[in-house]
Amino acid sequence: MKVNFNNRDPVYVQVVRYFKQQIATNMLEPGQEIPSRRELASELKINPNTVQRAYKEMEEAGLIYTERNLPSKITKDEKMLHSVREELIIEAVDSFVASVHSIQVPFEEVVAILKEKYEEVSDENKRGESND
Repeated sequence: MKVNFNNRDPVYVQVVRYFKQQIATNMLEPGQEIPSRRELASELKINPNTVQRAYKEMEEAGLIYTERNLPSKITKDEKMLHSVREELIIEAVDSFVASVHSIQVPFEEVVAILKEKYEEVSDENKRGESND
């Protein structure tokens, strides 16, 4: 696992966000085991208490579950998995809309540029996949 930590947000929040991104992109699948708290702390070189807090947060939110003394796993709850993806999309869109709105870009221009850029990225991804 590779998490690029920033200095703005608490580390445990960034760990939770990383897991959400991995879930939303299907890099972590429903029911998949995740590293133990100690393993993840060691791997990310962060305090085990920070990982404990992140896991507690994810368990309370229903993103992961732990049965008895078994390793924690990603939820299998389809509604939860869908809501994680939706939450990340809404956050990205909110940030984008706030940015373009602050410079007073007309809606039609935003849509045209967005469509163009989205297609460029899609084309780049298709070229990248065909080179694999």
